[in-house]
Amino acid sequence: MTEWEVVGVIVVLVGLGISVVTPIIKLNTTITKLYTVVERLTGDVNELTARNSKTHDRIFAQIEKHTDQLNDHETRISVLEEKK
Repeated sequence: MTEWEVVGVIVVLVGLGISVVTPIIKLNTTITKLYTVVERLTGDVNELTARNSKTHDRIFAQIEKHTDQLNDHETRISVLEEKK
């Protein structure tokens, strides 16, 4: 093999290496970005779940309060109707 054939083989191997490594690097970068986004979304969903739980607790407390008031009114109405 002559010098130019060796140089040609080296150039071809370098080109092959670059053509294989470049997509792998892009894929790795994309995977890293996606991982970051998924981690952030996971945190946001966990925060939303916690806030929803607190809100539901507050709503259920109001419902219980209103239920007690309605029961009290029903009792008072029943007492008034019995007096008549």
